Amino acid sequence: MASTAQPLRGKRACKKIFWAVFPHACFILSLVVYAFLGALMFSHIEGNRKVDLSEEYRKFLQGLWDISRNLSDNMTENEEVFREQIHALLNTAERDWFVNPKDIWTFFGSLFFCCTVFTTVGYGNTYPVTRIGKYLCMLYALFGIPLMFLVLTDMGDILATVLSKSYNEFRKLQSKIRASKFCAGFTCNKRDELKSRAQSKIVINEPLTIMEVLKSQAGVKRKPVKYRNAQIFELLIARENEHPKPARNKSIERWSSCPELARGKTMSRVIENFDKIGQQVEKLDVPIVLMVLIIFVYISCAAAILPNWETRLDFQEAFYFCFITLTTIGFGDTQLEHPKFFMFFSLYLIIGMEIVFIAFKLGQDRLIGLYKQVISFCGEKKVPSKKIYPK
Repeated sequence: MASTAQPLRGKRACKKIFWAVFPHACFILSLVVYAFLGALMFSHIEGNRKVDLSEEYRKFLQGLWDISRNLSDNMTENEEVFREQIHALLNTAERDWFVNPKDIWTFFGSLFFCCTVFTTVGYGNTYPVTRIGKYLCMLYALFGIPLMFLVLTDMGDILATVLSKSYNEFRKLQSKIRASKFCAGFTCNKRDELKSRAQSKIVINEPLTIMEVLKSQAGVKRKPVKYRNAQIFELLIARENEHPKPARNKSIERWSSCPELARGKTMSRVIENFDKIGQQVEKLDVPIVLMVLIIFVYISCAAAILPNWETRLDFQEAFYFCFITLTTIGFGDTQLEHPKFFMFFSLYLIIGMEIVFIAFKLGQDRLIGLYKQVISFCGEKKVPSKKIYPK
């Protein structure tokens, strides 16, 4: 029986782990599939579009030819005029005239664009030009942004749980160290007193009979009968409280005989996991200074790795780029030469946005608490005190 019970316990543990991880894996997998489908769609629509040379493009070339023809041999004399003419002419130019769509809208380029859409970063370096591409971009963002926020909230619960447990364990360890230092200052009399109390508790905790209680408690015999009976009754009640009866398990598991009977219970747990999304983030209570330190270290790690393939970026520029990205500001002033390498940082982006989201949530809670304190303080100052007149 023991040999068959161990495999059954292993199967139960595996099933519990699977159904616990299943909702979170579904969210991440659905986001990955959504990003790949969007990359295929935009690479096909925007990458295969035809570039029509419009009349504005011909005017631009004609103006550039006129400026170069009228330029004299001595460039220092007409340098300022030449600069103004070129600046005015370049303002009329469009980037689409000089770029091949297939070079921008590759699969990885389109995947990078999709990630900037549903993460609401929106660098602005890559954008749809065709009318159908713009319509599909709006529709893609309409469903992609809520899905991304759902993944952030769900993964934020996991990070909030890890941070809460880590912080609580650190506080417990700190309190144990303080308690050990405090206990080290106790005298021997205190230790003897604690030992005597522990021994007295052991006498009560032992499952004694009524006769054994009467024999072991010599002080009870010298008291009157009614007080002696009351004290015996209190001792018996204390013993019952120390040894409670094990509660009966109302739900009967039938994994070994009929696993289908437990399927409804398992699905209810999965639905309960879906319903609890976002609750751990709401319960998180760690110092805001700790979150700021975590964000600084997290961005610094990426800022140290990113310049390895982005040679134009140093540590400060990479730190600025990562901060602008994780906060979903996305100015687009810093362009990446190898966005497909940065796609390997997709997991880094999701986790980083979750950390920033948790930090913003903590900052919001602190601001609301401060706002309530200010309002209550101002309200107490403005409310006049009631005067009590003698009758």
